[in-house]
Amino acid sequence: MKVRSTVHGAVSIVNAIATGKGSALGISLKVTAEVELRTGTGIAFLTGKSDDPLIHGIVRNTLPKNTIENNKLVISVSSEVPIGFGLKSSSAVSNAVALACSKIAGGKVDDFAVLDAAVRASLDAKVTITGAYDDATACYFGGFVVTDNYARKLLKRELAREDLHAVIFLPRNVRRGDVGRLRGLADLFEDAYRLAQAGSYWKAMKLNGVLASAALSSSYDPIMAALENGAISASVSGNGPSIAAIAAEDKVQDIRSAFAKFGGKTLVSKVNNEKASVEVLE
Repeated sequence: MKVRSTVHGAVSIVNAIATGKGSALGISLKVTAEVELRTGTGIAFLTGKSDDPLIHGIVRNTLPKNTIENNKLVISVSSEVPIGFGLKSSSAVSNAVALACSKIAGGKVDDFAVLDAAVRASLDAKVTITGAYDDATACYFGGFVVTDNYARKLLKRELAREDLHAVIFLPRNVRRGDVGRLRGLADLFEDAYRLAQAGSYWKAMKLNGVLASAALSSSYDPIMAALENGAISASVSGNGPSIAAIAAEDKVQDIRSAFAKFGGKTLVSKVNNEKASVEVLE
């Protein structure tokens, strides 16, 4: 049996590290995972390290023990989401592998069980601080999400305008700041979270950008340049160093040109409202 799953990336509306509560928005950059059962034993991860603790954790959390012990699992992952830039690549990969494994396990796929399996494995592998439930749900369901990460609760999901694009700036040779400093601004991140809860996503995202830039000691200039060139909102995504600006199509090129002045690389992706999908290939 062989299955393929597709999950998309996301950008931050409100970073959850300070309070354990966050918000994110799906984008169309995608991750595809294929999982195949073959004769034999063990796990072969074709596109990474076979001893990756995250992948092993997901397999243990989604597949029955006898399936793992009596078959060889061959796993491959293809990703359009840049790694290490705050664009939720870890959540997207975790979701994709968990969804494919859940389909292999048989029966009806339970969306929230898939998310729980992926988040637990991510926490065990120490690739997330809060469980990143905001990132996980935005990648899995698309649209806007508002979550309580520690309680693993999706409090709100709302579709985004289909005509919007994320213009994403990936700076060159910029390190992530000390994420622990985000907690020093917890009361203000709580204000940003309340804005997201009320549906004022763009205000929440702008405030998140100001706060994250200050706490992580990253330049606010690219965010300001995006806003001055027609972005509806802009912010640091995740813990950086990427900057995500949301804009209508007619403003995309102006924002790309503004970002170009800072060096680095710029990607453009439509926002995504589509839920993750999985299919049996053979």
